[in-house]
Amino acid sequence: MTVVVTGIGLVSALGNLTQTWERLVEGRSGIQFYQPFSSLEPRPIALIDKHPAEILSLTQQVVSDAIDDAGLKVPLFDCGVVVGSSRGNQAQWERFTTGQGELSNWLRTLPNGSAIATAQLIQSQGMVLAPMAACATGLWAIARGAELIWSGQCQRVICGAIEAPITPLTLIGFERMGALAKDGAFPFDVDRQGLVLGEGGAVFVLESEALAQERKAEIYGRVLGFGLTADGYHVSAPEPGSRAAIAAVNQCLERSHLRAEDIDYIHAHGTATQLNDRNEAHLIQHCFSDSVCVSSTKGATGHTLGGSGALGAAFCLMALKHQIVPPNVGIRNSEFGIAIAQTAKSAKLEIVLCFSFGFGGQNAIVAFSR
Repeated sequence: MTVVVTGIGLVSALGNLTQTWERLVEGRSGIQFYQPFSSLEPRPIALIDKHPAEILSLTQQVVSDAIDDAGLKVPLFDCGVVVGSSRGNQAQWERFTTGQGELSNWLRTLPNGSAIATAQLIQSQGMVLAPMAACATGLWAIARGAELIWSGQCQRVICGAIEAPITPLTLIGFERMGALAKDGAFPFDVDRQGLVLGEGGAVFVLESEALAQERKAEIYGRVLGFGLTADGYHVSAPEPGSRAAIAAVNQCLERSHLRAEDIDYIHAHGTATQLNDRNEAHLIQHCFSDSVCVSSTKGATGHTLGGSGALGAAFCLMALKHQIVPPNVGIRNSEFGIAIAQTAKSAKLEIVLCFSFGFGGQNAIVAFSR
């Protein structure tokens, strides 16, 4: 059974799906200096608005946009839901600890909050899943959603990930790790400083191709296959040599019936940290030719943690639709011998890969085709 994408809802510091894509292609960035908390110094952050967002509001926005984009209407009683987040409603729990907010509504703040809110919004009576796999959450959700359709458990699934990670604990935690950039996000650059946190995410309407054709839906692309592995190496550092990440790439290619030379573009995880970019560049060099186009979009949107793979998947599908490789915003001098797209460029794109690598050694690769 073929799985297709018929709707996308997205929000980032650059705007909605259309705004984000247009501004990304122009090479613009949503990263600015903000001081969201008076107790912390100003720093580069990719905020959607002037103040930190609330995750359930973002969830409602992107799910509604995806449904509209797919030409569907609520209720969707038999639609599956696979919507995740790596941080969930952590912001509310931090407020609880300081005596702010009512504990009476604590059930709405559990990690599965976005999945439950999605199910309630579409009035789903199908299965509801809430994956959490660190920064690989978005791609895990897409893989699981596609699997539900391939296995015949669902004909339609709403899947993706949303993140609202701008909280004091998250900022302080990444700062103590030495992972936060001081000036901006510069993925794969020789002078990269670290990651910049951002808000946002994306959700997708996946359907069997037969169902999409029956209702004459427009199709962004097909989900061909995925690879999911875990390093089991370290709580935050990637595995030297990327053995498990290479296995995830090979898994994805095999399940998708692809060869490495079939890939036209790779949307890299590209966090702009020293270890991630070095390991990922070496992984790409090991598995693919030096000519395959590569870019990370975190210099434009910031790192949305669990939502980052969902954003990357949306950019892959928009690249297929418009036949444009999105630029690696923020790069000035590349350190690695891979074909980084420094500006947007037209290209013949048939098959693309999206990479996500999360803390704890979570590796996720998803293949899409035109």
